[in-house]
Formats: sequence, C-alpha cells, structure tokens
Amino acid sequence: MTCRRAADKLAAMTALQQRIQTNLGRIRGHIADAAARSRRDEANVRLVAVTKAVGMDEIAALVALGVADLGENRVEQLVPRAAQAAAAGLCPRWHMIGHLQRRKVRDVLPVATMIHGVDSLRLLEEIDKRAAAASLGPVAVLLEVNVSGEEQKYGLRPDETPETLRRATALPHVQVRGLMTMAPLAEDAELSRPVFRGLRELRDRLNESGACGHPLTELSMGMSQDYAVAVEEGATLIRVGTALFL
Repeated sequence: MTCRRAADKLAAMTALQQRIQTNLGRIRGHIADAAARSRRDEANVRLVAVTKAVGMDEIAALVALGVADLGENRVEQLVPRAAQAAAAGLCPRWHMIGHLQRRKVRDVLPVATMIHGVDSLRLLEEIDKRAAAASLGPVAVLLEVNVSGEEQKYGLRPDETPETLRRATALPHVQVRGLMTMAPLAEDAELSRPVFRGLRELRDRLNESGACGHPLTELSMGMSQDYAVAVEEGATLIRVGTALFL
C-alpha cells in the first residue's frame, strides 16, 4: 500500500469513527432522556448494535467506542463475523437477533451470548439438546412473542407463552432471561407503544405467576425508529442499526 493510499484509508477511518461517535452520542442521549421520563436508570438499558449491513471497520469503531453488544440476524453472517472480530482482537458480546432455524442451532451456540428470537418449544428443545452435547452451560434465550398479532411475524402468541415458559424450565441447558418482540414498522413511533407495553405487561404477569422459577429481567424491543418509546415502556435491550450508521 502506498503512503497516499494508507493516508486516505486512515482519513476515511477517522471520518467513519467520528460519524459513528456522533450518532452513538445522540442515541445514548435519547436513551437517557427516555429513561428519565419513565423514572428508570439508563444503566439498565443495553444497546445492541445491529451490524448486518456494515463491515469490519464499523465493527472495530463500535468496539473502540465502548459498544459491547453486537447483533446479527443471520447465522451465516454471525459465525464468520465473530471469527473475523476475534482474529482482529475484538471481543464483543454477540447476539443472535433474527429467526433461528433448528438445523442451525449447533453453529450459533459457540458464538452467541444470547439468542433473542426463540419462538417455539421445539427450538428450545433443540437448543437444550445441542448445548448438552457440547457440554455448554445454560444458554441465555429470550422468548419471541408476536404481541401485534401480525401474520407475517414470527413469535409465540401471548396466550401460549406461559405454557411454553413453564415447559422451558424443565430444560437444564436453557435459561429463559426474558421476552422479545418486534413492533409493526411505522413512521410514528407512538404506534409501537401498545406493543411494547403489552410485552412488558406480559412479562410482569409471568413474573407474578412464578411460571419460570426465577425473575424474567430482559425485554428486547425497539429499533432505530422507535427505541426511545421502547425504553419508556421498559426495554432493557434495544436493537439499533440504521441510526448508528447514517
């Protein structure tokens, strides 16, 4: 690489870092404001940066800026991404946030810190079986709930979630940490509020019933267009991509 090309690459990287830093600061400010409005501690909200549309330069910049949690939608991208990052000395916590097929569970288990989109008892059983075979400890998962009732979305119905949760407690290599949902895409973030509130209220009812045997602490909800509303309604994990990289 010539000196000129090296200088150009460094300048581009610096500009990239500055843009992400600016966006990250704005997002963290919105999180703090939303937490204050709902009388929550902003420290209880984790940003999961969704990296599916960016490259390793952006990932390195995020880690350098203190973003510890990264999310990918597809196993085929998550596994090599995690390997690339590790080879570069980067050690974020990886989250599997997209729909997970049972046949890909074995691939994702060594990589993912948390699996967000668990939407069936069969998938829970597959995770338990594969984790046992690999001598892994309990795998942290979130049950995906289709609160909005949209036919095209994955997820358990709210009314079938308690029984699925109850049966999950019998799986020694799975630990359900909480719930996850996706709100309908809309320009007005307020349209997402009933969905987020519904997930929080479902979580609270499950905790009151003692269905899990331990408190469900996590609520994964909110994306670039509506994460502030999600924080107001109790999100502990927000999944943000576009707003970080604009």
